[in-house]
Amino acid sequence: MVKLPDVIQNNIGEQKGQTMTENPQAQQSQEQNIADWTAKIKQYNLVDPDLYVKYEVKRGLRDISGKGVLAGLTRIGEVHSYIMDEFEMIPVPGKLMYRGIDITDLINGFQKDGRFGFEETCYLLLLGELPTKPQLQVFESVLAGYRKLPENFTRDMILKSPSKDMMNVLARTVLVLYSYDESPDDISIPNVLRQSLQLIAQFPLLAIYGYQAYAHYHGNQSLIIHSPNPALSIAENILHMLRPDNAYTRLEAELLDMALVLHAEHGGGNNSSFTTHVVTSSGTDTYSTIAAALGSLKGPRHGGANIKVVKMLADIKENVPDWKDEKMIAEYLSKLLNKQAFDKSGLIYGIGHAVYSISDPRAVIFKDYVKKLSDAKGKRDEFELLEKIERLAPQVIAKEKKIYKGVSANVDFYSGFAYQMIGIPEELFTPLFAIARIAGWCAHRMEELVNNGKIIRPAYKCIEQRRKYIDYETR
Repeated sequence: MVKLPDVIQNNIGEQKGQTMTENPQAQQSQEQNIADWTAKIKQYNLVDPDLYVKYEVKRGLRDISGKGVLAGLTRIGEVHSYIMDEFEMIPVPGKLMYRGIDITDLINGFQKDGRFGFEETCYLLLLGELPTKPQLQVFESVLAGYRKLPENFTRDMILKSPSKDMMNVLARTVLVLYSYDESPDDISIPNVLRQSLQLIAQFPLLAIYGYQAYAHYHGNQSLIIHSPNPALSIAENILHMLRPDNAYTRLEAELLDMALVLHAEHGGGNNSSFTTHVVTSSGTDTYSTIAAALGSLKGPRHGGANIKVVKMLADIKENVPDWKDEKMIAEYLSKLLNKQAFDKSGLIYGIGHAVYSISDPRAVIFKDYVKKLSDAKGKRDEFELLEKIERLAPQVIAKEKKIYKGVSANVDFYSGFAYQMIGIPEELFTPLFAIARIAGWCAHRMEELVNNGKIIRPAYKCIEQRRKYIDYETR
């Protein structure tokens, strides 16, 4: 039931000499009002699906094959998933490039040297080229210097107003940081770069401290706030601040660093990065822009899929007695598609992507490291169950659903399982995505500002029939 604002409820009650709680008839009347208004909203907003075809509207800015409508140009990230052959779109194994560099080569480079890679990735995305050793050391030092919040900010803005949703914490605290900035509305590149570096450094603190406040005030757990260690990488600091004893293994930190690198950027067309371009084009400040991007990522269609994968996997483990029986697994996947299992959404979470068809390169890379961690954590059986689902799901989907392109596991298919193994609470799954993607968002914001483009304003065709105004007394 939708509760009306107290002032409305009280006014209605006063008119009858009673409060709403004392007048069940008035309460029932208001419930009927909400039902009537809801019906009107649906009646006067619903668009005939055939009209989208008639007017050639690309819903979701994508055509029937999933190819996105070209809405801009970028030098930051490239998603490659098909080739054109005589006007036919041919799917190919997916590739992801950061500033023209294949993500596989980038990762192989820093891993070969035994280094963490997220800071180097941030440098590449923001500044356009790979850093030399001295350049990277300076960049890491600058980030470490910004890895702190304004005085009393943690107490006043996080601990005193804990939220049950960490993405809400991030969006709210980012907006509040505007008030602590001496030049919040200056959109010159030097100032926006300074703001970007501060946000990249501060996001882990906002998320972790927000979670600690939530766990204490809503979960009755001990309140533990650790200061970041300037000598540690961003990935290491996340584990250092999150765990009561500050302890973590090298493998755990490497896997988390890998996740941050893989989630840092995905071209300009994904929902949150496109939101960044749209809001930046209006000329607004950095904090408002990033809060808008966070609002986009908070949506379960964008940032929350790995949580659904984890919950779906738990349901599979509970309802499939033999994890090695592929026939049983396939039957359960069929039930998922036919809205007979789990959340009855008709989806196999973690399978399929808006752009990739044959393979998501992030999932391919991440899978190997998740396998290593599953061996170290004694979770090999669960990993092998995921592998079977990954292999069987496309077959089941092809058999039961009409699809226009192939499907494969996306990065969310393995990331939730990986986060579980290293003890990351579900409440932080999507914030971890944001901690990574803030680098890409800031890069896209500066790209929009450098090119000084027009305000982004696509067209919508109004299909409502024109009507004459009816005088108030004769309606």
